[in-house]
Amino acid sequence: MVLLAGAGGVLIGLYYNSIDPLMGMTPGIKAFVAAVVGGIGSIPGASIGGFLIGILETATQAVGLSAYKDAAVYVVLIIILLVMPSGIFGKNKKEKV
Repeated sequence: MVLLAGAGGVLIGLYYNSIDPLMGMTPGIKAFVAAVVGGIGSIPGASIGGFLIGILETATQAVGLSAYKDAAVYVVLIIILLVMPSGIFGKNKKEKV
């Protein structure tokens, strides 16, 4: 896995002709948001969450609000966390105290 991540980093650095320590910050945060929206611990949920985030970003840009595409993703994250705290495919675990 680490080898693939390193190869991807080299290819991104070659594509943009520059290297920055924070250049993977936005995709990393979006991947985390996709996992949270889909449900932490659920691989199909994370993939559905990523698909939904991609559709949402594309729809936001198609409407003409491309400056607000990141804000739309975080608003949907907040709404999903308020309605379903464990995500779309997450399991609700009751904890005995």
